[in-house]
Amino acid sequence: MRLLCLAALLALALLLPRRQCHGLLVPLTNTLSSLREGNGTTPVPVHHLLRSSSLRSAARRRRHRAHRGPRPPQLPAHRQLSLPLSPGSDYTLSLSVGPASAAAPVPLFLDTGSDLVWFPPAPFTCMLCEGKPTPGGSAPLLPPPGSRRVPCASPLYSAAHASAPPFDLCAAAGCPLEDIETASCSAASHPCPPLYYAYGDGSLVAHLRRGRVGLAASVAVENFTFACAHTALGEPVGVAGFGRGPLSLPAQLSPSLSGRFSYCLVSHSFRADRLIRPSPLILGRSPDDAPRPAASHPYFYSVALEAVSVGETRIPARPELGRVDRAGNSGMVVDSGTTFTMLPSETYARVAEAFARAMPAAGFARAGRAEAQTGLRPCYRYAATDRGVPPLALHFRGNATVALPRRNYFMGYRSEGADGGGVGCLMLMDGGDASSGDGDGPAGTLGNFQQQGFEVVYDVDAGRLGFARRRCTDIWDSLSRR
Repeated sequence: MRLLCLAALLALALLLPRRQCHGLLVPLTNTLSSLREGNGTTPVPVHHLLRSSSLRSAARRRRHRAHRGPRPPQLPAHRQLSLPLSPGSDYTLSLSVGPASAAAPVPLFLDTGSDLVWFPPAPFTCMLCEGKPTPGGSAPLLPPPGSRRVPCASPLYSAAHASAPPFDLCAAAGCPLEDIETASCSAASHPCPPLYYAYGDGSLVAHLRRGRVGLAASVAVENFTFACAHTALGEPVGVAGFGRGPLSLPAQLSPSLSGRFSYCLVSHSFRADRLIRPSPLILGRSPDDAPRPAASHPYFYSVALEAVSVGETRIPARPELGRVDRAGNSGMVVDSGTTFTMLPSETYARVAEAFARAMPAAGFARAGRAEAQTGLRPCYRYAATDRGVPPLALHFRGNATVALPRRNYFMGYRSEGADGGGVGCLMLMDGGDASSGDGDGPAGTLGNFQQQGFEVVYDVDAGRLGFARRRCTDIWDSLSRR
C-alpha cells in the first residue's frame, strides 16, 4: 500500500438521497471468487484467509510510507460511469490497454491509498509472490502498441519521483547540458531513470509510458500515463491507484468523470458463495447526490476519529486519531487496499478490553485456538443464532457516528481444530504505537472489511468523504440495467 501523503480532514455524512445518479458503472471483483486450494476445487479454509489478511493488514500498516506531492488540478463538470468490482479481501477492476483494435484486458487491484496506475509487462519478475492470487489468470503483457515513454522533463515524471526537479532527472538520464537547458532531451535518446514505488506490503521498479487505456466499451483515455514494472516485490498484479495525486486513475479521466467517485463493497464474510453480484464502482457521481460532509485537506483520504463505542462504553481515541495536520499526519486513512481496521496500540487495547469484558458477561467462552489460527483477538465460541454481542460504533469529528453492522466487526465462522464448532473474532487489529512509527503519516487505517455494506463517496474536487448504509447489490442491479 503506497499511502498518499494526501491526508484529508474528511467528515462523514450518514445519509444519501435514495435517487440513483447516472455515471460510469464499473464492476469490482473480490479475489475470494478465484481462491481455491491445491486441487483447484476446494475453497480455502476461512481461518487461513483471516490469517493471511491479518498479516497483510499489519504489513501495510507497519511499512506505509508517506508521499508528499502537489494537489492535482481541480476539474469542472461531472457525469457518472459505473464499473464492476471483484469481491474478496482485495478488489479488482479491469482496464483495457492498447489501441481499440488490439486492446488487452488487465485486472488491477483498486487502491485508494496510492496514486499510481501500473501494469506488469513481459518480461516480469515478481519476488516473494509464490502462492499469491492472480485474479482472472492475469499474465504479463507486452508494452502496449502505440504507447511511448514519458520524457524526464515531464511534470508527471517529476511527480512519480516524489517531485524531484525535472532537470535533475534529465541529468540522471545522461542528457548533455545543452539539451537540458534547451529542453530538448528526449526519452528516445536518453531514457529516464526508473522509479521506485513502495507500498505497505511490497514495492516495484518501473518506468512511465503514455498510451490508450479503456475503462469500458465507450470510455477510453488516449494519453493516459501509467507505469510498466518489470520487477516487483510481493506485488504479482498491477494496481489502479485512486489517490489524489496527478498520476491516479481519477485524476486522468475527463472532467466529467474525474471529480467524484464512489464504491459499495458487497458483504462477504470471507465466503465466495455470498458474492452473487459485483461490487459497484461509480465514476462521476452527480453533485446533487453527494453527501454533505465538511471541508477536507488535499492529502490522504482520512477521517478524524474521536472515539469508539463498545456497547455503552465510549472509549476516547488517542489525540492523533482525532486530527489531521497540514502535512498529512495523524487521522485515520480510508484505504480500500487494507483488509482490517488498524488502531494505535493504546486505543486498540482499550477497545479489545471493553469487548473482552462484555462477551463473557453475555455468556461467551474464549476461543484461544482461533486467535492463534487467525492472528485476530479476542475470539469466542459463537453460533450465528447467538445474541449478546455488544454493538460497536465509530465516532468521527463533526458529530458523525457510524454504527457498524455486527458482521463488519465480529465475524462468525466454523473453526477447525481444538475449538471446533463455531467461533467469532473481533475484526479490528493492533496497528502499533503511533508515536514510534517509521515516520509521519496516518495514525490508523479504516480497512475495506469495515467498509462493507456502505457506499463510500469520495468528492475529490471538494475534498470530502461520505458514508451511507446501502444494499450494494441493489445499487449494482439498478445501475447495470441502465
